[in-house]
Amino acid sequence: MFKQPPVYGFKVVNTYPHDTAAFTEGLELHNGLLYESTGLEGKSWIGIRTIENPKYQKTVSIDPQYFGEGMTIFGDKLYQLTWKNHKGFIRDKNTLKELGTFSYQGEGWALTHNDTHLIMSDGTATIRFFDPKAPGKSVKSIRVTNNGRAVTQINELEWVKGEIFANIWQTDYIIRINPSSGVVTGIIDLTGLLPGQEDVLNGIAYDAKADRLFVTGKLWSKLFEIKLIKR
Repeated sequence: MFKQPPVYGFKVVNTYPHDTAAFTEGLELHNGLLYESTGLEGKSWIGIRTIENPKYQKTVSIDPQYFGEGMTIFGDKLYQLTWKNHKGFIRDKNTLKELGTFSYQGEGWALTHNDTHLIMSDGTATIRFFDPKAPGKSVKSIRVTNNGRAVTQINELEWVKGEIFANIWQTDYIIRINPSSGVVTGIIDLTGLLPGQEDVLNGIAYDAKADRLFVTGKLWSKLFEIKLIKR
């Protein structure tokens, strides 16, 4: 018999401005700075800012032929995906200068990392783990399931306290995933976080030092720090 995972609501702790031109694909906090990668054909870019100030300290545009997707920082490098081109970029995390490229199978949706691997979603129920020294070459994979059923449309990812948090595309839900088994261990319902917002929830960032969780959405006007409340 399968066990229904717990459901969590939320409490807004703080609200910060967010660039309404940012079609958010990836979001990550690193050394006190917020990194954000965005999509849309011909309009994709990456920016670095602080939580408090929506003005980006540095931005770099992506070649118009690519639809930018998720990214993550591992060591001194930023790894970034594109949607349908099977091509990723390796950048200097400080300057965002391109250092190299890598290829992978399937679509690129989102990236995060743990202490040893890059972790990638491609819109299916499969999450793949890569060696950062050989990005794009799968070391292992998990199949995400909830009550025995495959969960697809897995989008933006974040590593939080030994679990993978993931947005589910075109929903108000974030799922918590056991990285060993792929089993969904919790469901976070963010319905009503930004009332009247037409564009979808997407973007999770975690501050491990201060235990702070941040979320936003595509073209949203706000970035939220939230606390989870178990129902």
